[in-house]
Amino acid sequence: MKSVLVTGAYGGMGYSTVKELVRKGYFVFALDKKVQSPEPSVVPIEVDVTDPKSISNAFDIVKSQTNELFAIIHFAGVYMLDSLIEIADEDFEKIFKINLYGAFYVNKTFVPLLKSGSRIMLTTSELAPLYPLPFTGVYAVSKGALDKYAYSLKMELQLLGISVSVLRAGAVSTSMLGVSTTALDRFCENTTHYKCNADRFKRIVNGVETKCISTEKLAKKALDIIESKRPKFAYKINRNRLLLLLNALPKKLQFWIIKKILKK
Repeated sequence: MKSVLVTGAYGGMGYSTVKELVRKGYFVFALDKKVQSPEPSVVPIEVDVTDPKSISNAFDIVKSQTNELFAIIHFAGVYMLDSLIEIADEDFEKIFKINLYGAFYVNKTFVPLLKSGSRIMLTTSELAPLYPLPFTGVYAVSKGALDKYAYSLKMELQLLGISVSVLRAGAVSTSMLGVSTTALDRFCENTTHYKCNADRFKRIVNGVETKCISTEKLAKKALDIIESKRPKFAYKINRNRLLLLLNALPKKLQFWIIKKILKK
């Protein structure tokens, strides 16, 4: 039975993937900050991905049960929406610690258990390769950095026979959508620079996020990626056509359109 490690395993995307992995006959080490009771073929491990010591403890637990991981699947992540001139310093640091450093710490710690033929899949965002919209910058930049980290990691780990892929997912029906709405409401209430702009932006974001896919569909995509004989670097699911159209335009025109829409 092949073993797979999943971070963010008890969030919407992570838990659907854990269930799909078990259904397909894998043994799963389920890492998250808050875990559930053990299930058949699932070992829950409480871990803070921003804490190298916590990850090291998780490694000892995994190592006590197996000497090899077939795959590492990353879902641990956090969403924030704020302006780059108003976001609290600690929040700016937090999103990079979770979205980027967490993947770095986990991969570096668990690489001794990866053999030639093993896979790593990181969940970035459809925003990662695109030009960020206003107030999504901190999230897009953290996911863009994760995407570039994954590309660099693939360049190196291919020399060891280990595959690295990213799943650039659009809106998925998880609790993160609720977090997104709450963050947007909070931002619109608290911003001192962008009152009218933020209210208009809220209507745009709400329109984009209503077009979401199920966590089950995303889980099947994740399984397809790690089971592919020749995994590609980047996979996409539920991309937003309006965002793609906007990004296809010249940058000068993109700035003009956004300013026209959001500026009073």
